[in-house]
Amino acid sequence: MSSTASPQDALRIANALADAAAAHSLRLFRTPLEVITKADESPVTMADRAAEAAMREILGSERPADGIFGEEHGVARVDAEAVWVLDPIDGTRSFITGSPLWGTLIGLLRGGRVELGMVDMPVLGERWVGQAGLGAQRNGQPVRVSACDSVVAARIFTTSPDIFGPADWDAFDRLSRRCAMRRFGGDCYSYAQLAGGTIDLVVETGLQPYDYLGPAGLIEAAGGVITDWEGRPLGLASNGRVVAAATPALHREALAILNP
Repeated sequence: MSSTASPQDALRIANALADAAAAHSLRLFRTPLEVITKADESPVTMADRAAEAAMREILGSERPADGIFGEEHGVARVDAEAVWVLDPIDGTRSFITGSPLWGTLIGLLRGGRVELGMVDMPVLGERWVGQAGLGAQRNGQPVRVSACDSVVAARIFTTSPDIFGPADWDAFDRLSRRCAMRRFGGDCYSYAQLAGGTIDLVVETGLQPYDYLGPAGLIEAAGGVITDWEGRPLGLASNGRVVAAATPALHREALAILNP
């Protein structure tokens, strides 16, 4: 096995991981589930844990030397050249309440930078994937961010007001009230919408690497910009405050309003 997966092989593995996760999550969607509250107060289910275990089994067979940063089963070899970042069910609250807007997030980092990002939406039947230098696709069809370059014309999303502390909420509220439209909900699907050009801004906080690195690879491949609130590139050590924008001009303006 080569130490470096080709872009084609990386995509093949990512698709296999998403298929394996969906086989477990869809089987348990809208069924009675035991729900456990984790230390960070986010809920976890049997589906979450089983899906990630299936993904890790594939990586153990296909890419045993690669690192893994997973939500449910911890980290392994994160100092490896290639690291897979896995969130089997992003949007667990949506999952346990029967909403279809949950997804599986997969990121592949090489040398600390995102090389591949996937947002898979099993209930919707939509698989969004981006690869550095190769563009982004939804179910095999090319997608690209919008051309929106000003906050006053922007459509902005975030998952919930509840994810913000008081100071960060004040900053988000200040920004979002200048936008043409603001909406709540969507979990990871908001990042897919941004990659597809139907919204223009996503601003969130309190995220973990498995929440933002898969979407980051998708958005960058679709032509967008995604950083932390200080404009720094996202990585495993980022602080969980994320700004994703359709264009550099929109991104700059959003950062200026968030950080007056």
